[in-house]
Amino acid sequence: MLTEKGPLLPQEKLLIVYFIAVLLFFTVFAIVFVVAFQRRKNKFLKERYEAEQRYQRELADSQIEIQEQTLKNIAWELHDNVGQLLSVANIQLNVLMNAIPMNFHDQVSETKSIVQETVQEIRTLSKVLNNDVVLKNGLLASLQVELDRFKRLGYLDASLKITGDIIPINSENEIIIFRILQEFLSNVVKHARASKLFVHLDYKEKSLDITAIDDGVGFDTSVKTDSSGMETMRSRAALINADFSIVSEVGKGTQLFLSYPYKNSQ
Repeated sequence: MLTEKGPLLPQEKLLIVYFIAVLLFFTVFAIVFVVAFQRRKNKFLKERYEAEQRYQRELADSQIEIQEQTLKNIAWELHDNVGQLLSVANIQLNVLMNAIPMNFHDQVSETKSIVQETVQEIRTLSKVLNNDVVLKNGLLASLQVELDRFKRLGYLDASLKITGDIIPINSENEIIIFRILQEFLSNVVKHARASKLFVHLDYKEKSLDITAIDDGVGFDTSVKTDSSGMETMRSRAALINADFSIVSEVGKGTQLFLSYPYKNSQ
């Protein structure tokens, strides 16, 4: 290499080499530092996200646990207290029957029948509210009890269809699925003004696909309401990693879709 002053001296060449080496070193160091910083940042963000997810899951689990305990307490109160009081009332009606004129017997007998039916409905309701009973009976039997109760009370014509080979599901997840359907059924009775309800459980190879359809008044899903039912169903579905959606249109009824992957039961 030549300059205006002549060829470079060995010391100058060595200095240039050192300068280039130092420049490369700092360049490589800067690249490694940036990459390491980015990886550390990504790791931190991932850990924070996972921690947030764990917190949300634990919070949802706690809320569901509280809800289940509340439902269990209500079931106990209905069965043990209200049911017992109605049974006592029925006994009192029997006593009254023997102490009143014959022309009042028909009215008392009718009242007795109403009380007995009420006792039976309370016992049935307490079964679907108590998660221990749901665990014992399983999803299908509990769902059938709930649908039969609606039909018996004259709320609507409810039917259940099951297709595919029934595959056992984790009992805790089974309760969550049942509570989602129970919430939907409750909303149908309270708001839909439907005459028919159809529930289909399709046991596929990798998932349990559930469809529930009513012929009620429907609603505009784009309009937010104060009801927490929809969010409750959605959060419960997220807990078991199930796909969940509600499709509805004013005047055209409402449809629920829930797809639960079996891998969550392993």
